[in-house]
Amino acid sequence: MPDPAVPPAPPTPAVPLAALLAREDLALRQIAGPSDPPPVVHAAHTSEMADPYPYLLGGELLLTAGVHIPDAAGSGTYFDDYVSRIVAAGGAALGFGLVPVHDTVPRALVEACDTYGLPLVEVPPQTPFTAVARAVWQLLAQARLAELRRVTEAQQSLATAAARPDPVPSVLRQLAQRVGGWTALYGPEGAEIASAGRRPEAPQTASLAELAEVVRPSGPGTPASATHATAGTHLAAYALSTGFVLGVATPAREPGDHTITSVAAVLLTLLTGEQQSGSGAARTSALVRLLLGGTTEEVAPLLGRGDTWFVVHASPNDQRDRANLLVGARGPADMRLRRGARPATTHPQPPDLLAATALGASLGSTLIDPVGDIVQVLVPADRAPQPQPGWTLGVSAPAPPQHLSAAAAQASRALARARATRTPLVRHRTRPALDDLVPREAAQAHARELLEPLAEHPALVETLRTWLSLHGSWDRTAVALSVHRNTVRQRIARSAELLRVELDDPDVRMELWFALRQE
Repeated sequence: MPDPAVPPAPPTPAVPLAALLAREDLALRQIAGPSDPPPVVHAAHTSEMADPYPYLLGGELLLTAGVHIPDAAGSGTYFDDYVSRIVAAGGAALGFGLVPVHDTVPRALVEACDTYGLPLVEVPPQTPFTAVARAVWQLLAQARLAELRRVTEAQQSLATAAARPDPVPSVLRQLAQRVGGWTALYGPEGAEIASAGRRPEAPQTASLAELAEVVRPSGPGTPASATHATAGTHLAAYALSTGFVLGVATPAREPGDHTITSVAAVLLTLLTGEQQSGSGAARTSALVRLLLGGTTEEVAPLLGRGDTWFVVHASPNDQRDRANLLVGARGPADMRLRRGARPATTHPQPPDLLAATALGASLGSTLIDPVGDIVQVLVPADRAPQPQPGWTLGVSAPAPPQHLSAAAAQASRALARARATRTPLVRHRTRPALDDLVPREAAQAHARELLEPLAEHPALVETLRTWLSLHGSWDRTAVALSVHRNTVRQRIARSAELLRVELDDPDVRMELWFALRQE
């Protein structure tokens, strides 16, 4: 005896039965069975078998002319048995064709369909079953095309969200919008760290958190995903390889939702993940050695991929979430430094760790260090940093590990220039300059003597350096330093007063610029 349990519907877009009934060329009419919830059809199948169960996969509109009905069927249990078997097989609806076998739909069949909750549709004599089947396939094709378009557009929007300065919240928001529900990201410890969309009731939220624990990696056999339906809400949890879990709560489960959510899960894995291959232990060793007084030359090889890095600070264009990023360089024992400026606000906000992690991932590194209102990231030498959407970058000249401080200053100035000129990336010029003609020790001694009156005024030094690098532009200097243009004027005037020089003199400007470059 076959299992009477109803099989699941096929994972494809369905056609509302109402769409078929609305076709005037078919003239179909529902005469029995429920209409709420609205019945849906996944296929059309014609059969005159007395027991169609073995031939149904579930979700079909079964078409019959009643050839199989015996003459005495109305007085026994024939119609109850027939309808119950269709329901057990997962049939979506029954279409009964009039003439030439039956002039009307048997009354006992109508009663059986009402009893077992199977929609019964009357097919008029002028409508062949092939026309009904063709209409079903046409509607299915339209539904599949619409679903494909929906999935494609969702994938594109998720990819765009992943490239934003706040990628993780953006991906969650876009996913919630695309599936029409609520999304949440749970951290490795199980805490909810980000969410988007309309939050469901507390019981559903708690159930989703419990479902997230089911898929959290805990050993062999842990499922990668799990679903659960409760109180009219469909819950789904997806384990990310980084220890995070993506949770989704929706009123219903559409065929394309799994595909869309899987794309989001892949993106979130990349955005929150750390590169494996034993790098974690090496980074720990590097930190311990630094804390115990190790030199940069000793620590650099522990970070992997050689002994050279790009050290970068990146400033996000979004004023609500500013951060700086350090990334490492390429070449024998050299480094490039990219640095971002502080946000244009008197109350710096802590950087978004997820956004910083995502930026580090896009630059090819997980070596990030949020500090204050900036984030520092070290990128291996074989990953030359490129401009990033939503970020402004400054790049230093190549520098060995022992010269990172000087490279950082170069990168800071490069970023200030990038922000002032609204350029995505500015690199420190590396061609031979005046510096190469003067011994470094002599140049530094001259710089200390010349700038000694400003030694206790770091704000004046930085303002003077930026103002000179921007050719004396008050407005661009104000933008680069995130201060008012009148503040720039006051600082420059004070610097000229302390130095006892005339800053309109190009020779004076050149000498000061040379000295400032030696710091």
